[in-house]
Amino acid sequence: MTKERMDWTSTSIPFARNKPLKFMIFIFILFFGLMAISPTERSQWLADSLPLILVILILIFTYKWFRFSNLSYLQMLVFFCLHTYAAHYTYEGTPFDHWLKTLFHTRRSYYDRVVHFFFGLFFAFPFYEILKSKVKLHGIWSIALPVAVVLSFSALFEILEMSAALVAGSGGEAKFVGMQGDIFDTQKDMALGLLGGVVSMGILVWIIWKGDNAASVSD
Repeated sequence: MTKERMDWTSTSIPFARNKPLKFMIFIFILFFGLMAISPTERSQWLADSLPLILVILILIFTYKWFRFSNLSYLQMLVFFCLHTYAAHYTYEGTPFDHWLKTLFHTRRSYYDRVVHFFFGLFFAFPFYEILKSKVKLHGIWSIALPVAVVLSFSALFEILEMSAALVAGSGGEAKFVGMQGDIFDTQKDMALGLLGGVVSMGILVWIIWKGDNAASVSD
């Protein structure tokens, strides 16, 4: 049981022996392929998919420089699938939003808010791993800086959306920014990413605290 748990938190497993990672790659390729079939709007799908493909290529080409743990790869996989699902339907037209609108009679699509929260929740720990390993952070800084990085990337996403809208010209703001009548949409998206990062690091602090208490009791 201990060995299995360590496999998911270790960053030193060679790819040749990393069966969980290979399985995750297979699942993502299969899911991405299915979501690439007849998307709601092909140009929108392409605009949403290209940044994701770029991130995956970065992970591939930097794998020898730094390996994340399988736990981090699993969290990234879930986020990638959430984004790929939205790219297929568009962020404003997912079945999740249709269900919400039918059930709660809402007008706004909320799936984008969900994804912003899960970005913070699922990426804070990978940022924690790389900062702790490469920057040698310790103590409170190893917890606080991943949250700051999450917030920085959340802001970057909003800037990229604005840039895409400007390049697209007339109608681009509705297609890429998607404020849906909320003047505080950008700030709320960033706040949800921040909240996700805080929750993630809060869980990590709790796990570390529990482990330290268990070790002190056993001593």
